[in-house]
Amino acid sequence: MDIHRNKQHAVIVADCDHPSIDIERDVLKDTCPDIRWLACKTEDEVIAQCQDGEGILIQYAPMTRRVLEQLPRCRIIARYGVGVDTVDLLAASDLGIVVSNVPDYGTNEVSDHALAMMLCLTRKVSHANSLVKSGKWDFRLMYPVHRHQVQTIGILGIGRIGGAMAHKTHALGMKVVGYDPFLKAANLPDYITLLSLEELLQQSDVVSVHCPLTDVTRNMLDGSKLSLMKSSAYLVNTARGCIVDEVALDKLLTDKKLAGAAMDVLAVEPGPVTHPLFKHENFYCTPHMAWHSEESAQELKRKAAEETRRVLRGEAPLYQVNKF
Repeated sequence: MDIHRNKQHAVIVADCDHPSIDIERDVLKDTCPDIRWLACKTEDEVIAQCQDGEGILIQYAPMTRRVLEQLPRCRIIARYGVGVDTVDLLAASDLGIVVSNVPDYGTNEVSDHALAMMLCLTRKVSHANSLVKSGKWDFRLMYPVHRHQVQTIGILGIGRIGGAMAHKTHALGMKVVGYDPFLKAANLPDYITLLSLEELLQQSDVVSVHCPLTDVTRNMLDGSKLSLMKSSAYLVNTARGCIVDEVALDKLLTDKKLAGAAMDVLAVEPGPVTHPLFKHENFYCTPHMAWHSEESAQELKRKAAEETRRVLRGEAPLYQVNKF
């Protein structure tokens, strides 16, 4: 008999900006009949309010070593989302705490959003709309526009989302090149050509970022790397803001050494209205919404809660990202 299955546990939603946690409550009703829903933003708030938590679901709450060491009952940190850059994975492993994410809930949403951002740049959709509404009905103001069948897209990170973006842009007729040091060409569709990061940046007409934020990828696209891109190229980032050096990007756009950029993420969110990048007409930004659809939001909440339930019942997790 599984001694964990019918035992009640303390489950806490440390933070989330969702309108309700009804889905989590339904999934966990037999495991935890009274989930606490908090709004922890700082380490001290997590420590003060979550010490009795055995299962803790988080969105942005910081889970540093200092925090984790003061959560003596914690068995799982379940992240709403794919990235786990707010969690100290090594510390969690040292303490025997499972860290999980939901890697497959928004694959189509994020790749669709990246594709929409790319099309907004390459087809000049937003710029044309603004000009028309200001009384300028003249397609020549959009020059140059090139057909996608003669363009190359470079995908940084060919996981679930990057792979979906590659598939969708290949369907448009684009040549697809990719950079992912963890993959071999033999494991990829034959329409993706693996290149070095430098080669990809030099050859691509569009660069789309789909890698996680790690110590290696932080500031990966700094000034020296961004300067390798064609002056006619576009940058799309739906991954993490800190992968791109925003100061360097601002300079390239100011100096007209890059045709434009579109980002769903910034290094610091929310971005202030005075953000230097916002002054550029050829820079588009959305509020970290690429992951969202009504369906993906429900799937995200359900899977995070189900993973928490699995671990608290003594079952093997499906989405553990750390090792111990």
